[in-house]
Amino acid sequence: MSNTKILEFERPIVELEDKIRELKQLLSGDNEDMAAEIERLEVRASQLQKERYASLSPWEQLQLAKHPDRPYTLDYVSEMIDGFFELRGDRAFRDDPAIVGGIGYLGERRIMLIGHQKGRNTKENVLRNFGMARPEGYRKTQRLMRLAERFGLAVVCLIDTAGAYPGIGAEERGQAEAIAANLELMAGIKVPTISIVIGEGGSGGALAVGVTDRILMFEHSVYSVISPRGCASILWKNPEAEQSAAQQLRMTAIDLHNFGICDEIVPEAPGGAHRGLTETAATLKSALVRHLEALDALEVEERNELRYRKFREIGHLECS
Repeated sequence: MSNTKILEFERPIVELEDKIRELKQLLSGDNEDMAAEIERLEVRASQLQKERYASLSPWEQLQLAKHPDRPYTLDYVSEMIDGFFELRGDRAFRDDPAIVGGIGYLGERRIMLIGHQKGRNTKENVLRNFGMARPEGYRKTQRLMRLAERFGLAVVCLIDTAGAYPGIGAEERGQAEAIAANLELMAGIKVPTISIVIGEGGSGGALAVGVTDRILMFEHSVYSVISPRGCASILWKNPEAEQSAAQQLRMTAIDLHNFGICDEIVPEAPGGAHRGLTETAATLKSALVRHLEALDALEVEERNELRYRKFREIGHLECS
C-alpha cells in the first residue's frame, strides 16, 4: 500500500527509506562504496523502526490504529480466505455495507467471517458510513451467526469501528436493541468464536461482534468503551484533551492483555500492518487456525462455560 499520510513519528523512518531508494536508483556497476552505504542505511532504518515502534505512546498507537492506509476487513479476506462468498441483508430492512460477512475457507476449514468495513475515499466512506454500523448491520450479523450455528461453522469477527452509528434513523430502528440482541446471541452460540481487533475497537459498536471465546488484538490496535475525543468532551468539556484521555483509557493491546481481556497480541509487519499486508495477514491466519484448533478440542458445554466465565471476570473491582 502507498502511504497517503505520514504520521509525525513515522517521518524520520520514511525520510531515511526515501534516501535509500534514491541511492539505489543511482547505484550502477560495481560501486562498492555506495553499495556499502546503502547496506549501512538499511540496517539503520531497520533499527530505528524497531526502536520507535517499540515505544509508541497510547496517542501514537491510536493514530496508527486509525491510519488511512491500514488494511480493512476485505483486505484480509483477499489475503486469508479462499472462495469467500458475501451474504447481504438483514431480511428485515436492508443491507448495511458498514459490515461485511460471508462464508469462505480459512485453510482447509470453512468459516463464517464478519467484519466492519471502512472506505478508502469519500465515496466509499459514504457508502460504508466510515465503518459505523446501523441496526440492520447488527441484525445482519445475527442472521449470519445463526446460519453459522445451523451448519456448524466457526465464526471469526474482525473489529474496526469508532462505534455504532448514533444517527436519528439508527436510533428509531432500534440501535440499542440490535446490539443487545447480538450480545445475547454471541454469549450462548454453540460454535467456536474468535474476534480480532484489526484497527480501532470503539464502544458498543465493537462489543456487538466481540463477545467471543477468544479476543485477539493486533499490536497497534486499540479497544475502548469510548473514543478519547468523546471521553475528553464528557469529562473535561474539551475535545482537545483527547491525548490525555488516550493515555488514561488504557486502550492499547498491551493494556488489554494485562487486564486479561485480550487473549493474544498478534504481531504486525514492521512499521504497522499498512506497511506489510501480506506478512500481517499470514501471521493473523496462523493465529486464527491455532486458536480454532484449541477451541475444537473442547466440548460445547465446556466452551460455553469458559466463555461465560471470561466475560463475568472482566471489570472486577476492588474497593478499599
